[in-house]
Amino acid sequence: MATTLAGTLPGPGILPVRPVSAAQPITAINGDTASARPTGLDELDRVLGGGLVPGAVVLLAGEPGVGKSTLLLEAGALASEAGPVLYITAEESAAQVRLRADRVGAVGPNLYLAAETEMSALLAHVEAVRPQLLIIDSVQTISADGVDAAPGGVTQIRAVTSALMALAKSQSLTTVLVGHVTKDGSIAGPRALEHMVDVVLYFDGDRHAQLRMVRAQKNRFGPTDEVGCFELGEYGLIGLPDPSGLFISQRGEAVPGTCVTVTLEGRRPLLAEVQTLVAPSSLEIPRRVTSGLESARVGMVSAVLARRADINLAKHDVYVATVGGVRLSEPSVDLAIALALASSAANLSIPPSVVAIGEVGLAGEVRRVGGIARRVAEAERMGFRLALVPAGAGGIPEASPNPSPDVQMRGTWPAAPIEIREVADVKSAIAAALGG
Repeated sequence: MATTLAGTLPGPGILPVRPVSAAQPITAINGDTASARPTGLDELDRVLGGGLVPGAVVLLAGEPGVGKSTLLLEAGALASEAGPVLYITAEESAAQVRLRADRVGAVGPNLYLAAETEMSALLAHVEAVRPQLLIIDSVQTISADGVDAAPGGVTQIRAVTSALMALAKSQSLTTVLVGHVTKDGSIAGPRALEHMVDVVLYFDGDRHAQLRMVRAQKNRFGPTDEVGCFELGEYGLIGLPDPSGLFISQRGEAVPGTCVTVTLEGRRPLLAEVQTLVAPSSLEIPRRVTSGLESARVGMVSAVLARRADINLAKHDVYVATVGGVRLSEPSVDLAIALALASSAANLSIPPSVVAIGEVGLAGEVRRVGGIARRVAEAERMGFRLALVPAGAGGIPEASPNPSPDVQMRGTWPAAPIEIREVADVKSAIAAALGG
């Protein structure tokens, strides 16, 4: 006797239903309909993996005032050249958004604006406009009908996001949600919000600097190790395909207390300069001030210098900062911090053609880090002649065929490949950098 599937199901009330579509072999499914469409912002497309995928739901989070709305307004205006775009603003009036659009040049006849906070009104706008791209600013300010909770609460955010996910998948409507962040930098709302959406992007940067970076924390359609760089100016955001020159000083002569390193932001190598100032302190507890660097990491490097290199900073005020507002958290920055502190303490300058890469251990050793060849190649492209790297880090990368425009302008492009000098510990690195 044949056994039906319904008879094998655990529990009452669970019965098979007619599927929306029949299952097909994966080879018979056309993937072209899910191909990414470029936004027109190359740096954003780099992070997304080529552009926005139809039916995808993207969450863009960032601190207030960092430029989230400006970024999406510009992307929406560019995308409207290919089809209608609906921008729902729940925090500003349509007139206020229009003023910003005029300022940044993000105006187009296919870019529709609506100021709404109700989910039902939002759906009515979608039905009327039939957009290819839906932007909602922000998801925490939209409320769903029939949900007995305040806007921005866990219940409301979950209900609104679920409805928008269903809308996006059923109509192949690309949807971008703006999300608020809490004081500790995490996305406001339930943790499930990040699991529900397809892509989670973070847009960050120092509010007092012009640099902005967008990173992918989750991406079902592309890489999560890419970073896009923008410069925020009076007339909006400008993509920076070659941002290395922003994070190093442009000065004619060497100054004690500075050292250049190469950090990896995703797969992109970026040159960054560490600046330090060590001065005698009259305080019982000397000052330790950092900007753009982790204070705990700077403290650890200072302790290693005291015990392993006989450079005692206990009675000195120590100030450590980065150039251009960039934040450096990668361990490969340790060696540059150590050399900059040693340089400032000895009042000796590190030659401006030197770049230092490596993690510093508590025993004073210089440890290997990933992507050495890529980092050294970037330093060579920018005109540096000597790279201090951890022992056993590998050989010399191939010379770059073309120098960067900044290097061409300065006339510092070296005729020979960059010299690689391996250092085993902090003491030998200081000797190599300062000539001791």
